Amino acid sequence: MARLAQTAGLTDIQQEILSTVRDFVDKEILPVATELEHRDEYPQQIVDGLKELGLFGLMIPEEYGGLGESLLTYALCVEEIARGWMSVSGIINTHFIVAYMLKQHGTQEQKDHFLPRMAAGDIRGAFSMSEPGLGSDVSAITSKAVKDGDAYVLNGQKMWLTNGGTSSLVAVLVRSDEGHPESTAPHKSMTTFLVEKEPGFGEVRPGLTIPGKIDKMGYKGVDTTELIMDGLRIPADRVLGGVTGRGFYQMMDGVEVGRVNVAARGCGVAQRAFELGVQYAQQRHTFGKPIAQHQAIQFKLAEMATKVEAAHAMMVNAARKKDSGERNDLEAGMAKYLASEYCKEVVEDSFRIHGGYGFSKEYEIERLYREAPMLLIGEGTAEIQKMIIGRRLLEEYRFQG
Repeated sequence: MARLAQTAGLTDIQQEILSTVRDFVDKEILPVATELEHRDEYPQQIVDGLKELGLFGLMIPEEYGGLGESLLTYALCVEEIARGWMSVSGIINTHFIVAYMLKQHGTQEQKDHFLPRMAAGDIRGAFSMSEPGLGSDVSAITSKAVKDGDAYVLNGQKMWLTNGGTSSLVAVLVRSDEGHPESTAPHKSMTTFLVEKEPGFGEVRPGLTIPGKIDKMGYKGVDTTELIMDGLRIPADRVLGGVTGRGFYQMMDGVEVGRVNVAARGCGVAQRAFELGVQYAQQRHTFGKPIAQHQAIQFKLAEMATKVEAAHAMMVNAARKKDSGERNDLEAGMAKYLASEYCKEVVEDSFRIHGGYGFSKEYEIERLYREAPMLLIGEGTAEIQKMIIGRRLLEEYRFQG
């Protein structure tokens, strides 16, 4: 796009990184995305290319072999990748969240052990909070860890793991009552465990089973799975941060930056939908002229472009706030909420511009139409974002009466 979704104040290095990613998307992702998506095929060649570009270590500090870049740089890269195919951005996003949690909360031994191999892309990360009957109520987690000598035994069923099969490291949130009385608030008796496993499906280590891929409406290619723990034994030194009871806060910190990245994905998909709509509107003729010359279509394009620009600006603001070291749950919630809602609307308007052809699998907009709804749910629904936003606003604007 020549003018939309530009970001002011980027360094030369940031611009070079984004230019490289944009070229990769145009040459390596867009030409094959729809075909791979229709086959629900994992994009191994694309992932290998991202590994060569160093994107799996983009935010991992240089001392561990990463590029040490900011959340803003990462989010802008995610935006570009999602413009090509949203599923690919999901593959690196869950990996990034686990790496971020390790960087922020891990012990020195955990950082030294995992981060260099994660930066190289040799270890791929996934994280797991949700359970089959859980939804957004994280405090209702029933999966449990029980201390047994110098290890913990984990039991329970988790749900909706992106990269569940292809990952080799999963950050799993479970309840751990050891050292916490029954009266302890639920969120203070949760622990994050770093679970290493073999990639693949079935029993991937003793006591841990990945049953298979969940068949989804969209967001295909990337594997979304369940995770079943039945007597899974994990050494005590694989408790994230080395101390139990901090898992909820660690996960929420990871999800907070994850929300910026979901916003970035929404921006990328919306940008692509606008590109497809504005191109088609200039090619399709009705009543003797391109439909782009009809006022109704121009109004629609104007609304789409404005939404793309607004969502991008909010996403950039949320990323910069986090990079500054400030609390950004308000900004991240707003960005995620607005970007996902606007993405859905822009995709639908582009679908309408395509008319009957938008319903055909031969046209790319059909794929985007099935992908956009996932963003309304991932990393917290619109309703959850509104709760976060509302509570934070009441903190900021507390009435002094």
